[in-house]
Amino acid sequence: MSTLGEVVTQPWHLVARFFRSLPPTPPSVDDECWADDHLTPAERRLWTRLSNQDRRHSIGVARRFIEARPTATRAEIAGALLHDIGKIECRLGTFGRVVATLVGPRTERFWLYHDHEQIGADLVTAAGSDPVTIELVSESGPAYADLERADY
Repeated sequence: MSTLGEVVTQPWHLVARFFRSLPPTPPSVDDECWADDHLTPAERRLWTRLSNQDRRHSIGVARRFIEARPTATRAEIAGALLHDIGKIECRLGTFGRVVATLVGPRTERFWLYHDHEQIGADLVTAAGSDPVTIELVSESGPAYADLERADY
């Protein structure tokens, strides 16, 4: 969960992420196929519920994760691709997420945004994902430090 203190200490990351999230273009066909290779059919159904912007972001994170962890397993890569899947429940666009980041969990939808890790873990658990995937989505496990670095 981001706090105002984190926003102040990470402004360039957040500004860059904001501008990258504006274009609604989907991931390239090659990127979509690459993601498919690392997701089970149930995980794929979840992943396609993400916005185009979030799918592009997740592919970038997953590719940086593999650079940091060249021996990553399929389950770990799936965790990187699905790390923000819980955000589908908050139904916030880019501007709503900016406000939620700045003001905190003041409304139900902002609370859902700030609790996306647990929500995501519940979603991938229900999809039958590997325990390693579930760990990464819930921000835990031995590979989480590499995922966290890949996300920033």
